[in-house]
Amino acid sequence: MHKRNRLSRSRDFDTVYRQGRSTSTRFLVLYWFEREESGPEPRLGLAVPKAAGNAVARNKVKRQLRELWRARLERIPANRDYVLIAKPGLSEAVESNGFDWLGDRIDEVLQKAAA
Repeated sequence: MHKRNRLSRSRDFDTVYRQGRSTSTRFLVLYWFEREESGPEPRLGLAVPKAAGNAVARNKVKRQLRELWRARLERIPANRDYVLIAKPGLSEAVESNGFDWLGDRIDEVLQKAAA
């Protein structure tokens, strides 16, 4: 994912958390916020808490989420900031169910956000 597609500053995360909307599934929580200034593509911030596993497991989940998000950029509304939070147990579920299963979970949370 390119830098222009990432949230990196804590104030951007805070804006999404405080002023945005949210939806959740068993393993993911998605917050989104409509930006004032228009940008060509949506921006994503990831949060994988320590309860989700050790550093290796958390970084692996982040890499997988970024890759799946990048593959869906064309279908995601531009002009929005998103924060995707992984809940505890996600890394184990991905290990047992596979990478495609994680893509289905992202599609599920995006559909709930669009409704």
